[in-house]
Amino acid sequence: MITRMSTLFLRTLREDPADAEVPSHKLLVRAGYVRRVAPGIYSWLPLGLRVLRRTEQVVREEMDAIGGQEIHLPALLPKEPYEQTGRWTEYGPNMFRLNDRKGGDYLLGPTHEEIFAQTVKGEYSSYKDYPVVLYQIQTKYRDEERPRAGILRGREFVMKDSYSFDTTDEGLQVSYELHRDAYIRIFDRVGLRYVIVAATSGAMGGSASEEFLADSETGEDTYVRSTGSDFAANVEAVTTPAPPAESIADKPAAEVHHTPDTPTIETLVDHLNAHTERKFTAADTLKNVLVKTRLPGAEEWSLLGVGVPGDREVDMKRLEASLEPAAVELLDEADFARNPFLVKGYVGPKALQDNEVRYLVDPRVVPGTAWATGADRPDHHVLDLVCGRDFQPDGTIEAAEVREGDPSPDGQGTLVTARGIEIGHIFQLGTKYTDAISLDALGQDGKPKRITMGSYGVGVSRLVAAVAEQSHDESGLIWPRELAPADVHVVIAGKDDSVREGAERIAAELDTAGVEVILDDRTVSPGVKFTDAELVGVPTILVVGKGLANGVVEVKDRASGERTEVPAEQAVGHLIGLVRG
Repeated sequence: MITRMSTLFLRTLREDPADAEVPSHKLLVRAGYVRRVAPGIYSWLPLGLRVLRRTEQVVREEMDAIGGQEIHLPALLPKEPYEQTGRWTEYGPNMFRLNDRKGGDYLLGPTHEEIFAQTVKGEYSSYKDYPVVLYQIQTKYRDEERPRAGILRGREFVMKDSYSFDTTDEGLQVSYELHRDAYIRIFDRVGLRYVIVAATSGAMGGSASEEFLADSETGEDTYVRSTGSDFAANVEAVTTPAPPAESIADKPAAEVHHTPDTPTIETLVDHLNAHTERKFTAADTLKNVLVKTRLPGAEEWSLLGVGVPGDREVDMKRLEASLEPAAVELLDEADFARNPFLVKGYVGPKALQDNEVRYLVDPRVVPGTAWATGADRPDHHVLDLVCGRDFQPDGTIEAAEVREGDPSPDGQGTLVTARGIEIGHIFQLGTKYTDAISLDALGQDGKPKRITMGSYGVGVSRLVAAVAEQSHDESGLIWPRELAPADVHVVIAGKDDSVREGAERIAAELDTAGVEVILDDRTVSPGVKFTDAELVGVPTILVVGKGLANGVVEVKDRASGERTEVPAEQAVGHLIGLVRG
């Protein structure tokens, strides 16, 4: 069926929406694909829904190709399965929780590991039933604190989540690789530029984890790659190579110095360089950052000291990932007041250890390294405080910022940073969820065998935005053919009956041949039609105008901007060739 612009439920906009920050948000709203209902909540209008459904179909075809079986689970879920796995509390404030009229606790599903595991337990009991891969394409809900960027970071979104169930770790590895390859095919088909990076598992749990990130300067995820190898990782997953331990014997004794008005690393370095014969840099200092942590379900907060070289900032995302699933907050003034041994701006390892505060340090703080750091007294610092001699950390933690030029964790090259949009994430979950519900299969030996799981997500609605983020120009969207809302956008650029009749004839023949057509048959100026055609972003635009009197029409490639005159009687065959490759 031909889609006629005269009756299509569509209003394009000439101005960007006031709340739009990124290109995909601006263009999807301006082109009439989506409309905001509330923060992080969007309606999909006819053209937008077509693109979303085409995206779903690409995902569905590749999931079916690896033996995945599609099911559909509810979005409204009971509390109990999530209590069994601990995620009722671990998920924190991002989970939508609600009560029914009888006071029962429910949630809107952010992800469905628990329910899939329960479903399999209810149906399968023998090793002969496995392996199995189940998936769904369904709406998910997460109560984002700051929803932004349109459908890139919403509170309601469409996701494909699949789950593999195997009787062995070797089987899990096979399922993981099948999904990894399927994701590569999905993102290749929709024409994305992307990278695969090592990642952390977070509240999902499990071991191996990789993210698929679409290259984008507007992306919220920072990742790094090596200049000397194919290493790439989300910054939360970067491990810091520890230098070798140093000799303690040749280090001078620690000495406390009066350092008035030096609560910051910058003021401390300036003071030391002005009042000692040595030259100091921020890298010679040890910055101690105080936070408080609380495990899910716990009532009390616990103090934690984090020591990092003074030339580094603490990256809260890396710190939170290292302490997952605990909640983490910086200390406020009230916290310092309750703990007077913490002298703000002058905290050192000694007061922490004397007061049994857990103290974790950056991996670069190795035995034998000497530091300038707080002396736990106002306006005083200690020089040559040696790790392993004068203080003993409780362990190491990945919390310091990752910077360009840092050595690559694999020992090859240095790191460079880039930004991306997370479009897929794959996890080897292991038995976290199957342990919680005792999901077993009866093995060949007649003994129960614990099932091991994998979890694999693709942000389907986010994928639409990621493609729009990469594929646009100053005039509008440029859809890859796999996802476009139509194959050809026919513009009637003239008032003569012969022009309209010619365009109608070509559109009808294309429709008969199975080519999806948008026909701009509105009684508006050609300029408005051209502008809307470029904004909507169908990959091929056919202009039927005054050239028809000379037997020609114009075909425009939306991506390259190339225009080609084609004999009108050959237009249908030419366009079919373009559409079908």
